Parts: sequence; C-alpha cells; structure tokens
Amino acid sequence: MATITSNPSNALAGDVPVPGDKSLSHRALMIGASAVGETEITGLLGAEDVMATLNALRALGIEISQDTDSSGAEPVWRLWGRGVGGLAEPASVLDLGNSGTGARLLMGLLASHPFNAVITGDASLRERPMARITEPLSRMGASFTARDGELLPITVHGSDRLRGADETLAVASAQVKSAILLAGLNTQGETTVIEPNPSRDHTELMLRYFGADVRTQDQPGGARRIRLAGYPELTGAKVIVPGDISSAAFPLVASLLVPGSKVTLRRAGLNPLRAGLLDCLRDMGAAISVSNATDQGGEAIADLTAEHGPLKGITVPAARAPSMIDEYPILAVAAAFADGISHFEGIAELRVKESDRLSAMAEGLAACGVQVVEGADSLTIHGLGGAPKGGAEIAAKLDHRIAMAFLVLGAGAEKPISIDDGATIATSFPEFLDLMNGLGASMEPGEVQL
Repeated sequence: MATITSNPSNALAGDVPVPGDKSLSHRALMIGASAVGETEITGLLGAEDVMATLNALRALGIEISQDTDSSGAEPVWRLWGRGVGGLAEPASVLDLGNSGTGARLLMGLLASHPFNAVITGDASLRERPMARITEPLSRMGASFTARDGELLPITVHGSDRLRGADETLAVASAQVKSAILLAGLNTQGETTVIEPNPSRDHTELMLRYFGADVRTQDQPGGARRIRLAGYPELTGAKVIVPGDISSAAFPLVASLLVPGSKVTLRRAGLNPLRAGLLDCLRDMGAAISVSNATDQGGEAIADLTAEHGPLKGITVPAARAPSMIDEYPILAVAAAFADGISHFEGIAELRVKESDRLSAMAEGLAACGVQVVEGADSLTIHGLGGAPKGGAEIAAKLDHRIAMAFLVLGAGAEKPISIDDGATIATSFPEFLDLMNGLGASMEPGEVQL
C-alpha cells in the first residue's frame, strides 16, 4: 500500500499531452492480433491494465516488440497478427491484473478458438461479475467454468463452431457488445447486437478500420443495431491511439476547481459516445474550449482548455450514463464544489466496477464535509458553492478512479486529503502524480505500508 496526500493547491497552469486511451489500447492490441501482418501502434497506453492484455496476447502466440519513432521520443509497438481464429493455446493461466476490459474482451476473442484458456486477475477483478459476458457467449456455443458461477478464475472452453449471435442487450454496455463482436469474427454468418442506447463504439470503428464489414443502424426509441459479417480478412494497420478522455478528466476538473487555474490538454479523444462528461460540465457552466479538432481512424481528436470558474448543480439523466460511466467519480467531485444540488440517475452500473464506486464516492464525500444521499442507482450531492473542508483519509478500495478523484478534491479543498492506497493508479494513469504536480498541484506519496 502507498498512501498519497493531496494538499490545497495554488493555481494550476500548463499545456500537457493526454496519456493514450485505455479502451482503444486494449482494442488495438486484440484486433491487431486478429489481423494478418504487421500492426504498428503509437500512443499505446503503457499502464498496467494494457500491459496485462499485451502479455496475455504474447502467451497466446502473438509476437510483439517495442522500439521508438523516428524522433526517438515516442514508443512504437509492433505486433504480428495470426489472422482471425489464429491464437495459440496458452501454456499457463492468463492474468489480467486489474483490467476488467482486458478480461471481458479477451473472453470474447477466446470463445471462438477450439481450446481451453484460464483467465484470472487481482483481488478486485476476481470479485467483479462476469455472467453478463459468459451468458451471451454461451448462447453462441462457447462454455465456461467459473468460480461461484460468474467470478474469476474462469476457464474459457472455446469452439470454432460458434453460432452467429442475435443479442438484444438489457443495458447498454460496450464491454458486452465488444465481447460478442470479437467472438463473431471467427463465426460463420452474421453476428447482431442491439443495444438500448448507443455505448462507446470504439470496437466497431476499429474493426472497420482493419477491414471488417461492420454496419450500424439507429432504431426507434434510441436503440442501435450493430451487424458484423463473420470471417473477415483483417489486415494489419497503423494505429495512432488518441489521448484518454477518462484520464484527461482529472486535470480538466482540477483546473475548473482550483482558483486561478487554466490548463490545456493535447490530443484528447472526443468520440461523441464518450463525451458525456464534457456535456455535464458545460451544463454546470464550466469554461471549456475545444481547438485543433481532427480525425484518426474514425476517432475524433482535439485539444481541450479548461479554466477555473463557478459551477452550478445539475441533474444528469440515466440516458447519459453509457457515454461517461467511468467519469462519475470525478463529476461527483465537481458537483461537491458546485452551487446547488446535483442528482445522478441510473448509475447502478457503478456498483460493479473496480469497487462499488457509488458507495465509495458517497462515503468519501461525506467524510470531506459534503452532504450526500446514496440511492440504489442514484446519487444526490448537495454542492457547497465552494471548497469542501477536506481533512479526511479516504479508502480508495483498490480503485484507481476513486483514488484520483479524491486527490483532485484535495487540490481544491480547505485541508489536505489523503488516500490509503494509490498503487492502483498505475493501472490506467501511471503519470498522474507527475503530471498533476507539474501543473502546480502538491500531491505527496507517503511511505509504503506492507
């Protein structure tokens, strides 16, 4: 365990790049492994979650190497795919660490391979439910042996004779959708997924970029149908991973909360189905500008500049949750500083993340002097119209986003805030402390406690 203390900060200022997008990094590796020939990836997030996926693919027979670009400054990853259905049976257990995305998407990829593979993870990941992944894949013809029916370790009993899916999801989930589509790559016929609301579409965009036949169609009532033709000929490609909006969210919100701050974040991914946080912050009155907008492989990219100013409480409807499910912890911090009441609806999904994020935010905000009402799938925050008192030690609960959210709160609070364990920050944003302190924050690691 490594404690971290965040002290009240002077104004934050700077112009910094955003670390590579974690969701896209996982997908670039898995889809590149399913393509024929060389895939070159720049901007790959070098965090523990992504490295766990990379090492799992190596164990499945994928050759992966690293060098640098022509300037010698940026890492370039190269992998040589084995084609659709070409992974090799692993000789050992595949450990995905803390990565729910890695574990769930890999189950989909492995489901259509005719061998057994065991997937496990760390203590947090081993308690996260997996039935919503295994059930649709089982209907396609794969089978699974799981602890308590749905927990890791899970043995994937794959088959190269899967049936094309025709799944209607009860809840929009990019992970469930992506697992089904990845299984559909090595499946005869067409695989169809209907989601009640559009979730992030990184998998569809990247599969199309590599050569797959993926079609999307909006349905009445806001639903979306995604169709994938089986046995595509995927070809290795050059991938530039944009910056992760989920990571950019922390310095972005910090600059809104600390008086006198103005921060620019370069090359952030602004996929419209990931932009819910920006919509919410603008509804709160935040001063955020977008510049240098461009496109890479179907993904929108731009620079973001955020400047301190007053915020007001808002109601966030349940329909917005799929576009910002990972950003609720940092939005809750912004709501604590806002003037008035903020109410988040339809967020029960937060209870099955790396921790029960809904309860973790409620408990932590209350410890910092903020009135909070926790519902079964909602959170109501009585904003203070200024800085919370702070002065608390927060249990991060092995959750990187809870840890970073409260460290941001500490930068704007009246008194320092400590988290009990910041080690999991490395799973998604290993540069977090250096970046924040480089902007002017005062976040100090404590002694490691064994």
